[in-house]
Amino acid sequence: MARNIITGIDAGSSMIRVITAEQKNGGGLNILGANQKQSEGIRRGYIVNLEDAAKSISEAVKGAEKIAGFPIKKAVISIGGISLSSCKSKDTIMISRPDGEITDYDVKRLISQCEDNLHNISNKHIVHTVPLRFKIDSSPVLGKPAGMKGTKLEVETMFVTCLNQHLNDLVKTVESAGISVEDIVASPLAMSHTVLTKYQKEVGCVLANIGASTVSLVVFEEGLPISLEVFPIGSTHITNDIALGLQIPLEEAEKLKIGYGSDISSAPKKKLSDIIDARLNDIFEIIESHLKKINRNEMLPAGIIMTGGGSSLFSLEEIAKASLKLPSRIGTFSTKGHNNHSINITASSNNLRELIFNNPGWSVALGLCINNLNENFICDNCSTGKAGKKIGQRVGQIIKSCISSILP
Repeated sequence: MARNIITGIDAGSSMIRVITAEQKNGGGLNILGANQKQSEGIRRGYIVNLEDAAKSISEAVKGAEKIAGFPIKKAVISIGGISLSSCKSKDTIMISRPDGEITDYDVKRLISQCEDNLHNISNKHIVHTVPLRFKIDSSPVLGKPAGMKGTKLEVETMFVTCLNQHLNDLVKTVESAGISVEDIVASPLAMSHTVLTKYQKEVGCVLANIGASTVSLVVFEEGLPISLEVFPIGSTHITNDIALGLQIPLEEAEKLKIGYGSDISSAPKKKLSDIIDARLNDIFEIIESHLKKINRNEMLPAGIIMTGGGSSLFSLEEIAKASLKLPSRIGTFSTKGHNNHSINITASSNNLRELIFNNPGWSVALGLCINNLNENFICDNCSTGKAGKKIGQRVGQIIKSCISSILP
């Protein structure tokens, strides 16, 4: 029997992380290999040098192959960066069947019309389609509308988008490293599979990934992502501020940032604290502004859950709590994100388990593997886009069109 191997590649601005795992009978994952490599040619989540980025990805994959003991030919990859965002659209249709029964065709037709209503997305690609709430004859629907009866069907849909150029460059880079792209998942949604519980998603929370050069947010309510944004600020900006404020080299500034709050730092504590707190307050002001924009400020009972390289900073939880007036905590790995039963995740060695589960930086790569356990992992009516396949189809259509215009 063929083994069901799933590989996730998280191409971040600071690190490339690769996890390859086997889906076990009855569900669950057994991690067989993992490796990380410092990123080259990637800035703020998008490719700036294809050759350098492809080399970094190739080296990270080869390291994972060596540990797993087999070649990696295909993978699910994450898409992040400052072009990743979300938008919403509403529409209503009349039910097509004479008896008023709603079919899957009606649902797809309605969501397609919502997509047609979107503005200013000519240069963007839809990565995920998330129906948020349905109504039948103006009455809210709990669950799937298919099979119910009515006259009119209404939906509000959230679309996660990114720039075509960034997506095309990412796919081209991964394929240049010899890997076929199976699918693409937005980084914040992949991370939510490993960091958030079902309960947190149900009652309402915001997941903030404080990365090297970006902060990504995804807001959940009633189990669904209702907003997703990425902002061009991250923990590297804190390092730069320390270097400028204390007039020291960047390498020393990074060490001071990592050691902030410990007794080993020789820097003036008051000045270092003022520099770090000022930049963190900038980050939380951006988060607060976004929550106000979607009318969720001070209204998320599960609060803010923070992860990423910047989440290890001393006093981060206290600053977040004071700034946002929300419960605050640092995210840890959770395998109860999809349902009440634990997703059984094992590893082929203790070294692999310690490497991955003791570092939140692996949450996206592991989330990609978990996401691939079920195509509808985000929600029952959601679409994960199958972005890699769509790109291939689009390129094929362009080539076919060019050939037909040349041939008689």
